[in-house]
Amino acid sequence: MKIFALSDFHLSFEVEGKPMDIFGDGWKDYEKEIEKNWNFIVGKDDIGIIAGDISWAMKMEKTKKDFEFIHRLNGKKIIIRGNHDYWWKSIAQIREFVAPDIFALQNDSIVFGNYVFVGTRGWHTPERRETQTDEDKKIYNREVVRLQLALEDSVRKSYAENIKNPKVVVILHYPPFNSNRDDSDFTRLCETFKVSAVVYGHLHGNFGNALSCEKNGIQYYLSSTDKLKHKPVEIK
Repeated sequence: MKIFALSDFHLSFEVEGKPMDIFGDGWKDYEKEIEKNWNFIVGKDDIGIIAGDISWAMKMEKTKKDFEFIHRLNGKKIIIRGNHDYWWKSIAQIREFVAPDIFALQNDSIVFGNYVFVGTRGWHTPERRETQTDEDKKIYNREVVRLQLALEDSVRKSYAENIKNPKVVVILHYPPFNSNRDDSDFTRLCETFKVSAVVYGHLHGNFGNALSCEKNGIQYYLSSTDKLKHKPVEIK
């Protein structure tokens, strides 16, 4: 079993979405590129992480064709909520709605083999000399608590499954650090819980960090589809 990641699909098979080519010509016919590359790279027994911004739909019933597309992708798919997933409401309804090979995480975790996947949305980490608004600070602090709850859930599930040395993969939508990769509450939590890898998305075009980096013993992967030329990256 291998693990791959590709995120920020921004699908709109049933609704009129934002034209993604404003981020560059690489978005032309990108859905076909995703499906072709994913099914060439990812095996049927592998796991694929989709770190948010799945669909432009406003209501869950309008995501049906988008999730049919995801269902056609090889392997087990793990999804989390992005900032543009306005259709994402009740986690129980989502889990009932999607196909059995799609697993939605929201402030919790799931175990596959020796791996534990932890998922929550996260929030914008301020840049140096940037002052957070009161609202941003409130949401940021709430998302830090949610990540801690999800990591604590991963500890309980590892114990219940009798996994002695679990490899923990955290899935966020927002980057867990700023553009300078400064320490943050998110990175400190990951280090406290001895996370192996962190996958995130959200960034497009010329914005964002390098595609992967190592920080304090943890490997971080940016998985936005346009950044990766619509080819899933292997999480090692």
